[in-house]
Amino acid sequence: MARTLHFSIFRHNPYDPQSVPRMQSYTLDETPRATLFTTLNRIREEQDPSLQFDFVCRAAICGSCAMLVNGRPLLACKTRTEELPETITMHPLPFFRLVGDLSVDTGSWFGEMEQRVESWVHQQHSFDPNGLEERMSNDKALEIYELERCIECGCCLAACGVALMRPDFLGAAGMLRVARYLADPRDHRSEAQVLEVLAPDSAVSGCVGFLACDDFCPKNLPLEEQWAFARRWLLAHGALSDNRPTPQRIG
Repeated sequence: MARTLHFSIFRHNPYDPQSVPRMQSYTLDETPRATLFTTLNRIREEQDPSLQFDFVCRAAICGSCAMLVNGRPLLACKTRTEELPETITMHPLPFFRLVGDLSVDTGSWFGEMEQRVESWVHQQHSFDPNGLEERMSNDKALEIYELERCIECGCCLAACGVALMRPDFLGAAGMLRVARYLADPRDHRSEAQVLEVLAPDSAVSGCVGFLACDDFCPKNLPLEEQWAFARRWLLAHGALSDNRPTPQRIG
């Protein structure tokens, strides 16, 4: 027999002076193999057309449907209701600016982060539109690809205790972007440029090692490895010196 699902969903429109943050209840019969995305669509189409949430690809590629589900940052399009209990509580991702209900603005933060880490290939010569493309080995190309798979969903930041306490924290997503360019043989940024991004306490040394970012990344990116790589890079360049033990995963 189909279960009856009970939803408690955060509701608030920050642009409406009359709106007050509240939790609203909905009840829905579960359908086989339904995802949270399809279930939210049913609620909006059948019960409450004012419910706000984001979606684009419906295939865990765009990252826009990330939200807190029973306190855990997840992608609604990737999470099936059968994986959850009958009572489901949903909140918008913390850390990001609220747009309304379950919708947040991740784009502004990621846009600012891209400028902060100078998210483009730095070269010492002018671009030649008629030149040949620079070659690299397949192994190197695959290494860069692995670091490029971030879909900018924000789950790593929503799960991060440091990010929730300080909005200037670079976070796993920003650190991963730096690692992507350090791995790229075409990038010629100087040591000083890398240190300017990674050395401040709002970057690598600000991480306290809970590694919740690694636990909740929906694309299973190697965030734990890249935090370790960044710390080793800073230690090798004399920009980091402490005797703390290597962070261990909790749980």
